[in-house]
Amino acid sequence: MKTKDMLRDETIVGSPMKHLTVLACVLFAFWLLLSGRLEFKFLFYGVLTAVISAWICVPLLLLPNADGTKKYFIFDVPLLKYALYWLWLLKEVVKANIDVVKATVKSEMNINPQVIRFRIKMDNPMAHTTLANSITLTPGTVTLNVTQDGLYEVHALIDGAAEGLLDGGMQKRVADLFGEPFDYQVVEEGEAQ
Repeated sequence: MKTKDMLRDETIVGSPMKHLTVLACVLFAFWLLLSGRLEFKFLFYGVLTAVISAWICVPLLLLPNADGTKKYFIFDVPLLKYALYWLWLLKEVVKANIDVVKATVKSEMNINPQVIRFRIKMDNPMAHTTLANSITLTPGTVTLNVTQDGLYEVHALIDGAAEGLLDGGMQKRVADLFGEPFDYQVVEEGEAQ
């Protein structure tokens, strides 16, 4: 897809011009950080380079939803909410790390490997990517599979990790982060299809 076609595409969620402007600003800020030059000539080249690069690259940063009816810009997430989510995730990673160490260091080894299945319906593919990666980043859990219809299969090493997934706390936070409705259910062994 060419950028001029993208600007008229009605299936894109949000304003394509906003996405183009944000990308150009981010690229210019990165250029400024790397160059450190503040003379007019260099600033002009930096802005020109950022705008041309954004114009060429912005269509590459659009992801279609599962049924192909909408396209989402991968960086279209509220930055403050995103930063707060990652701070919360960092806290959860530390807590899970402590739980895994406690379970594996003891002589009785309190591990109980199991596969947890749940389904969450989210339209934005970046929401699914963020959730799957967040689960895998958390010690004691690994995302094994995510299907097109939102079925997650996750390996949990200890009972605490499994309970954390089954309560849906992380899933709700990701859905809220991307403005998705919270449609979550635990899937039992026989009803995985």
